[in-house]
Amino acid sequence: MTELNWHLPTPFIQLWTIERDVIDHYGHVNNVAYISQIERLAWAHSNTLGLTIEQYKALDRGMAIKRHEVDYLQACHEGQTIACATWIIHCDKRLNLTRQFQFICTQRQKTVFQARTEFVCIALSSGLPKRMPEVFSKTYGDALLSNNEIA
Repeated sequence: MTELNWHLPTPFIQLWTIERDVIDHYGHVNNVAYISQIERLAWAHSNTLGLTIEQYKALDRGMAIKRHEVDYLQACHEGQTIACATWIIHCDKRLNLTRQFQFICTQRQKTVFQARTEFVCIALSSGLPKRMPEVFSKTYGDALLSNNEIA
């Protein structure tokens, strides 16, 4: 794959080949499919960092979505491959975490989608905000891009 033009350095990347089941009545990828893909990508990145749903449950903590900001820039179609990237761009190591996403169609070498998602740490048992356990703050904090990398 040719070098892609990522907005930020050192992305976590997964490829997504567009299948028929995510195509809408306009003949392109349904907007909900992009939201599902960023959820899968965020989980895959967390898992790669060493955090699993089993740990979340054992610690009674989770990172719940507080806000999505999404930009659909170009349509994608069945059979195309999208390189999906994520970065952790903010982590206060207490309650809040922000991820940035960029999806590039590999055939066109163009960014087709970008998003930013804000998360808040919650107790899974109550759904209420709760301080990040040390393993979250350390793991996500270590994966955080520096201000110089984000600028």
